[in-house]
Amino acid sequence: MLKLINTKILLAILAALTAIGGAVAYQRDETEKAAAAAAKAAAILEQQQRNAEEQRKRDEAFRQQVEQNKKRHNSAAAKEGKTWKTYLP
Repeated sequence: MLKLINTKILLAILAALTAIGGAVAYQRDETEKAAAAAAKAAAILEQQQRNAEEQRKRDEAFRQQVEQNKKRHNSAAAKEGKTWKTYLP
């Protein structure tokens, strides 16, 4: 009788340890998945920031080009008044 009770207690302890081991393994797996997802998100964010920085540089270069073009093309408009003063129909 005592041997049967000891066996049942041993089986209950074994089942509890198995359940605890399974929970630990599941938690470790979930932690690894979360870490992988966080690393992937960080890589995506870094790529987006890099793209935004490149776009900002392109925009700034374009703005500078537009300003240079304005200065160059507006110089002819400044002399336009002289041509109309000397225009004879």
